[in-house]
Amino acid sequence: MSKKNIVGIIISLIIFVCSFLLTGAAGAYLNLVAFLVVGSGLVAATLISYPAVHVKNAITVAKNAYRNGHASAETIVNTLLDLSVKSKVDGILSLERSEAKATSSFLKNGLILLVDNYKEEEIRETLSVEMAFFNLRRQQSERFFQTLARMAPAFGVAGSVIGLIGLLMGINDTAVILKNIPVAFISTLYGLVLSNLVFSPIAENINFSTKAELLNQKLVLEGIVAISKEQNSYKLERKLVSFLSPSEREGKTETLRRITRKYVQKKQQPVELSDMPELKNKHEEDVTVAA
Repeated sequence: MSKKNIVGIIISLIIFVCSFLLTGAAGAYLNLVAFLVVGSGLVAATLISYPAVHVKNAITVAKNAYRNGHASAETIVNTLLDLSVKSKVDGILSLERSEAKATSSFLKNGLILLVDNYKEEEIRETLSVEMAFFNLRRQQSERFFQTLARMAPAFGVAGSVIGLIGLLMGINDTAVILKNIPVAFISTLYGLVLSNLVFSPIAENINFSTKAELLNQKLVLEGIVAISKEQNSYKLERKLVSFLSPSEREGKTETLRRITRKYVQKKQQPVELSDMPELKNKHEEDVTVAA
């Protein structure tokens, strides 16, 4: 989560809480009975619906969705272009030593498939299956929090019914009425706040995180397949930048040329650039200028 998000959340929550304090009766919003009704009901319904291990996994996924930032598509494109040029200059087997450059475990797996000489169809099938199961696991965690968001208001209403029943039982006793009225109203408040301020946003964040990760994985998949086919680096660059927004596409050709020069300069002997005709002229111009 970005610092801007954190600052916005803190400010918004402060304003939200202060709106309760402005009523002059802040203590009235703290009711143990209402909290126990809503909280215990949610826990019981959750354990009836899901195995404990799934509850633990869903909470872990939610934490990771907020803690782990995703590599930007631009970063992934640059990494793939670097790997593409490296494979042409040093050979496919050189990618075995490039795991440190991998921005994700998905990219590491793709590099392993390349080094192990998997064919294009095998690479596409293997990585596509991994993407499908990743999406399925994330959907299960998302549904978990959606279920909690749906149930929380219901238990708030249940708390309200309990409070109203207690109120009716003590209709002739003012003390009993005053004791049960807060339970009736605050239970509903707790249910609504938990649903719309906690569980629904978590589910939506998991959904957003999943879509962003799948887009990155699709980008990696296409890049790995292109490298396995020894596709022209310029064509690969044109293909990968289609995943980027227009503002992010600027300068990618120059980035590719810079990457190429880096690997060419590392070679102790002249490197044959005939497999990269789109860069050959540019490299010869650089050599002429340097001379």
